[in-house]
Amino acid sequence: MNWVAPIKDRETLRLFSEQLKKIDYKYYILFELGVGTGLQLQDILKFKVKDISGKSEITVKIGTKNIENTFYLSKELQKIIQDYTANKDPESYLILGHSTTNKPVSREQAYRVLRSAGHHIGLSSIGAQTMRKTFAWNYYHETGDIYYLQKLFNHASPSITYRFIGEKPNIEVHLKKMTPLENERSRYLLYLNGNGKKRLDRIIRTLSSIRDNFDHPENSDAFYGKVDCLLEELDSLIDDYNNTK
Repeated sequence: MNWVAPIKDRETLRLFSEQLKKIDYKYYILFELGVGTGLQLQDILKFKVKDISGKSEITVKIGTKNIENTFYLSKELQKIIQDYTANKDPESYLILGHSTTNKPVSREQAYRVLRSAGHHIGLSSIGAQTMRKTFAWNYYHETGDIYYLQKLFNHASPSITYRFIGEKPNIEVHLKKMTPLENERSRYLLYLNGNGKKRLDRIIRTLSSIRDNFDHPENSDAFYGKVDCLLEELDSLIDDYNNTK
């Protein structure tokens, strides 16, 4: 299975959008909604014209607890939607499967089209989460605000959101923005069942094992490649930790 990654440059985004237009304009609309708001594919497919036409924001229930989150539409996106929905039946689905039946495109069909468009321009890392990851990656690089994305996507922690968009955590920013309540919770969880020391011991054992076996004659180049990557990550994290007051 290919890793689903965000689309990170504007030219690739343009080519992808143009390819979707060639397949069917409704898929272009679906894509613009996804990359413009961060909405999930399955939520977009549920929309009827009346749910989205003339709106500047959309409230959707997400997660198993049905938490309500609001997703915002830019002026440009509102204009695209307005043009697309003009003279359409308010009760019809926004991304209609067939003109003869009022049913939306299936999630499987939408996924196949997104994958096909990606392959056509040489992208293999396309999936159902591409739109959402692209929105999140762009938003993070424009604002640096991982906490807004964490809340929007109902992620349990910023680290999950960082992994979601394929970015390294900025531990300095994270530590500086920790509230007293979050710090208190971290202290509690680290002391709970000795979790903090257990986690530290696991890291120490792993690093000690690497050090003890560093000069083993049977180590492959791949071993040293992995060690080098690990140390680069650790160097960065340690520097951020030491420099955060």
